[in-house]
Amino acid sequence: MLMTKRLTKAFGGLAAVSNLDLELRHGELVGLIGPNGAGKTTVFNLLTGIYLPTEGEIILEGESIVGKKPYQITARGMARTFQNIRLFDSLSVLDNVKIASHWHSSYSLPSTLLRLRSYYQGEKQMTEKAIELLEMFNLDDKKDEQASSLPYGEQRRLEIVRALAAKPKILLLDEPAAGMNPLETKDLMALIEKIRELFDLTILLIEHDMSLVMGICERIYVLDYGKVIAHGTPEEIKNNKRVIEAYLGEGA
Repeated sequence: MLMTKRLTKAFGGLAAVSNLDLELRHGELVGLIGPNGAGKTTVFNLLTGIYLPTEGEIILEGESIVGKKPYQITARGMARTFQNIRLFDSLSVLDNVKIASHWHSSYSLPSTLLRLRSYYQGEKQMTEKAIELLEMFNLDDKKDEQASSLPYGEQRRLEIVRALAAKPKILLLDEPAAGMNPLETKDLMALIEKIRELFDLTILLIEHDMSLVMGICERIYVLDYGKVIAHGTPEEIKNNKRVIEAYLGEGA
């Protein structure tokens, strides 16, 4: 589904990501972990077109996406959430989801400008699908509320709903459990598993909560100073001496 070859991003003399070889197969749930400043979010920014690589390739379903704009990459089936929540705060919960649905709208620009029947039919379908997604995440009763008024955990869920509304094949989750308590994290784990099966998703996950990563990921890449220092199953990563020294700590 997704592959990088010697992916590198340098800012001046600093290589935030260096020679990254990463592979995602269809239906996998893969973790990307590492200390703060290891380059994890930079990897997501490269994959989604926010940053242009200094060197290397990004191959999505057999085709290079280097140089593509973020909206073009989203249209080709890759959506993301952000480490720092980036909702449209002044819009309603429902409108936040509908914005992502417009990639798949069935009406044209002329029908929108002229307010033809196809426009109203398309908007109705989009609204219904958005509400269905919100129901799955127990947010349908908040659909008319302003996004900024939601509690932190619900804003996190809304961002995932918005990403799903773009109908991705690959979903990139950047620290989805950040700021959540253990119970919320446990519920999130079940939710991620559920949406992967329901939407036939391939998921790449950045997360610091090791209980979540070890509990749901099938493979894990470990970054340190922009380089992959380990790659393997949760069990292999948990017992990797280099990972323990660089990230988990001897006590772990």
